[in-house]
Amino acid sequence: MKKLENKVALVTGADSGIGLAIAIEFAKNGAKVIVCYHSHEDRAKEALKLVKEQQKDAQLIKFDVSDEKDVEKKMEKVIKDFGGIDILVNNSGVNGSGIPIDEMDTKTFDLTLRTNLYGTFFCSRKFIQHRKSLKKPGKIINISSVHEEITAPGNADYNASKAGVRNFMRTVALEVAPFGITVNDIAPGMILTAMNQKAMDDPKVRKKAEKNIPLGRAGKPEEIAYLALFLASDEANYVTGSTYLMDGGLSINVGQGA
Repeated sequence: MKKLENKVALVTGADSGIGLAIAIEFAKNGAKVIVCYHSHEDRAKEALKLVKEQQKDAQLIKFDVSDEKDVEKKMEKVIKDFGGIDILVNNSGVNGSGIPIDEMDTKTFDLTLRTNLYGTFFCSRKFIQHRKSLKKPGKIINISSVHEEITAPGNADYNASKAGVRNFMRTVALEVAPFGITVNDIAPGMILTAMNQKAMDDPKVRKKAEKNIPLGRAGKPEEIAYLALFLASDEANYVTGSTYLMDGGLSINVGQGA
């Protein structure tokens, strides 16, 4: 029997990068995957095809995690269509603005927190309400960032949002543990995705970016997906409230920065 046989997994931001890798890995292991995306419909349709190559029972849904009402509506639809959601992966997010704090406007700061932190809250709250109503356990996996642990100039909005996700996860894990719901974070460092691949194809840029990583390379989306699979499976039923840094050792390379 496959690790996620008969499970329904909702993965936000699953149209590319880490989210897509997780969706494919879950489908490969038997899960019925809800591929959520915010924009780029053509890319999302291609992502769905890749997921369906592993498991035909998959669905594509446009999903704005920063919109409380949209989260409620879309998750209700998934629950109705699939009979429930067993696994939630909060992967959708936006990058930092790169703007110094004294030049950053409120709208920019709010957008980052609204997506990265509030989005995690909206989706998690609905999922927990659902699992508690069924009196059944469930799994929440947040894809956070190494920047919940270390900081970088010009990313106060992003760093604050990811640090918030970490303590949100720890608090929620305590609250829902009596109901058999586990909540964990994966905090990736530099991961090769379509978003940064072009820049990383430049040898000089890549060398500079990787110099502070003890393992000497960027990670792959599939490596994040393997850990997510473990956390989503019954093998991790005794794991909750934990953050897993997947950064090649960057965060322990004291004094080197990000």
